[in-house]
Amino acid sequence: MKVLHYFLIFGLLIMSDLRICWAQDTIAADEAIQDGDTLVSADEMYELGFFSPGNSTNRYLGIWYKNKSPQTVVWVANREKPITDLSGVFRVDINGSLLVIAGSNNTTVWSSNPGPISLTTINPVAQLLNPGNLVVRDQSGQGSFIWQSFDHPGDAFLAGMKFGKDLVSGRDRRWTSWKSLDDPSPGKYVAFMDTNGFPQLFFKEVQNPVPFLRFGPWNGLTFNGMPSHTSNSLFTHKFVLDDKEVYYGYTLVNTSVVTRVYFSPEGDAFRLNWIERTQMWFLYWNADIDMCSRFGQCGSYGRCNPKNSPACSCMEGFEPRNPDEWSASEWSSGCRRRTALSCSNGDGFRVFKNVKMPDTRRSWYNQSMTLGECETACKRNCSCTAYANIDIRINGSGCLLWFDDLIDIRTVDESQDLYVRMAISDLNITIPSIPQLTSKQADSNKKRQKIVVVVPILSILVIFILILAILYGTWSKRKRSQVQLPDKTAETDDEKYIMESQDDDTGLSSFSLTKISKSTNNFANDKKLGEGGFGSVYKGVLDDGQEIAVKRLSKTSRQGLGEFKNELKFIAKLQHRNLVKLLGYCIQRNESMLIYEYMPNKSLDLFIFDKIKSSVLGWSDRFHILHGIARGLLYLHQDSRFKIVHRDLKASNILLDVDMNPKISDFGLARMFTEHENEANTNNIVGTLGYLSPEYALDGIFSEKSDVFSFGVLVLEIVSGKKNQGFSHENDSDNLLAHAWRLFEEGKAMELLGAHMRNSCVASEVLRSIHIGLLCVQHHANDRPTMSSVVLMFGEEGALSQPKQPAFFAKGKVPQCYLVSGNDITMTTLEPR
Repeated sequence: MKVLHYFLIFGLLIMSDLRICWAQDTIAADEAIQDGDTLVSADEMYELGFFSPGNSTNRYLGIWYKNKSPQTVVWVANREKPITDLSGVFRVDINGSLLVIAGSNNTTVWSSNPGPISLTTINPVAQLLNPGNLVVRDQSGQGSFIWQSFDHPGDAFLAGMKFGKDLVSGRDRRWTSWKSLDDPSPGKYVAFMDTNGFPQLFFKEVQNPVPFLRFGPWNGLTFNGMPSHTSNSLFTHKFVLDDKEVYYGYTLVNTSVVTRVYFSPEGDAFRLNWIERTQMWFLYWNADIDMCSRFGQCGSYGRCNPKNSPACSCMEGFEPRNPDEWSASEWSSGCRRRTALSCSNGDGFRVFKNVKMPDTRRSWYNQSMTLGECETACKRNCSCTAYANIDIRINGSGCLLWFDDLIDIRTVDESQDLYVRMAISDLNITIPSIPQLTSKQADSNKKRQKIVVVVPILSILVIFILILAILYGTWSKRKRSQVQLPDKTAETDDEKYIMESQDDDTGLSSFSLTKISKSTNNFANDKKLGEGGFGSVYKGVLDDGQEIAVKRLSKTSRQGLGEFKNELKFIAKLQHRNLVKLLGYCIQRNESMLIYEYMPNKSLDLFIFDKIKSSVLGWSDRFHILHGIARGLLYLHQDSRFKIVHRDLKASNILLDVDMNPKISDFGLARMFTEHENEANTNNIVGTLGYLSPEYALDGIFSEKSDVFSFGVLVLEIVSGKKNQGFSHENDSDNLLAHAWRLFEEGKAMELLGAHMRNSCVASEVLRSIHIGLLCVQHHANDRPTMSSVVLMFGEEGALSQPKQPAFFAKGKVPQCYLVSGNDITMTTLEPR
């Protein structure tokens, strides 16, 4: 019994020592966290304790994601005073201050120092909340927080945080980068909300007063100049501007999503999402950086467009201030007006569309004025140089006035208009003069008589013409309404086709044009996801919050109507996790649209061929994508109700959902085969250069083996991160297929893999993928495997057959009839020999 008693006491002591490192989220003033102990939020998402960053041995108190490797820290307390040993202790004092203490002499290396607290605050406690916010509060849970870590952000921006200023307390919540991955002390870059004039975001070096990057102002949807950061199915954005605070924040729509904005030691901003399947952080968004991102790149009244060469040009009505410097591509001196303003004689305004709003530090704003009132206010003040709406939603609202030279303007895909003050002579406005009779004419009775006779006749003619015009306008309006708004009981040929094509229940919905137009903000430019030969694709949000992708056939050409009908015919009857889901259609008033599920990560080509995004798409993601595409093709060729040949499989037609699952899209060129049909022949060869099989490109023969060839090209592109079309190598003139073949023959196939993946890949998976890709691009269709075999090859580890030389091997050259266009476009028409 005595032994049992000792064991019981010993167990209680152990339990007491370990109480902090259990899933406990709160400590009181009489408790402490020692190095090795942790607090864990109630949902077990975040953990607080002492850590060492990177390769450093220094110790810091911080908050990180629990059970995510490598360790990802989102907040650090003692950034500037590291602890050099394991003596660190974290505690709450009776006054509500958080303390980090170290050493045998109990030196305080960091304190939250919340200031005096209310007398009603009794027994303060520290708690790690589910959003990752460390707070000090009264033990009773009543009242506001005494202190919170969210008020002191570092290099991470989490849901629920505020980025901006508290105008009452003066607290400035800004991002500061780490000095390096091994050192969390404040680095050389800072991002902050500037509240001079209308608020906007700046990124700058701490030691440099001139910012290097600017986003803003907020336009109701996003920060102007940052259109890719709009609300979506994962999170919604919030911007608050009142007399108490100015801040930006975001809220998670789906609380199971793990996402953060990261401000790197190099001054770059990224949004990263955690993908549980791959156990990796995935780049969801990055601040779009290009040569026009540099603040004031083109000087005052200069406009930057990265698609132009040179990128800088003067705005209409302005000319280079220093022509010699501009001719040498030195644009900092900016532009000046061709004609000086003359406020007393009246100036006008020229509208500039799709531009990033100028620097607003010398601006005035009113959030309730209309655009007309805004113009009047600017016109009355001779110092006003431009005006614009603040909020671009619906029909626009609010007023923003500038009172200085306009600087940091660039072309953007946003529907916000800027009205710039100009001299009348620079607006190409001609004011007609009113004819006057001279004294000699007045004294001429003969001429006066003619005038007396002619004027009434002209007046009668004018009135008669006006009456005719009114009558014609009324008739024309009625005629147009009859054409544009047909009787709902009547059906156009296209509508009849749609109704007839749905001979079974496909689950498709017919969307009204009004509903689709509203969801896309009337097909605004900032909603456009892409554009092709058929027309454009737009992002829409329905009234219930569902996000959709709208594929809109161009109204200027009916060329793609056959492909539109073809896509509706096929994809409506296909259901597979690796095929994009068609939700419905809209055919109304000469509009033909297909409505798809929205894919937040857009298309595969945007990742594998982009230098920045490619670096974050690791091998495990790529291998997963290869599997998914293979399974989708197998379904089309074998497991669906009909055998379908896609005929346009390529990277841009592979869409990616939020979890990076691939979905095959664009069935406009697909062809259905009968049960016993294996191949077909056509004189109209369609597809995309670089993906066409040789028998199809040269002889017009296509089959499921044509898709297999395209898949093989895609495999080699995903592995290498290089396009087959236009590929070049420094050591030879091979195309991608030939280059992969040479490396395979020389036993150097791993060199095909992108360099950034070589240290984190599974070599056997890479080599097997390249081997499968080469089997799929063999010259003769009969030598290529079926997709059922390909899926088995990916899933097994057995030996593979030796591939034969791929098609189009002759040192990067292909037959002349194949060289039609260098563009990555669909609907290439070729004549077979």
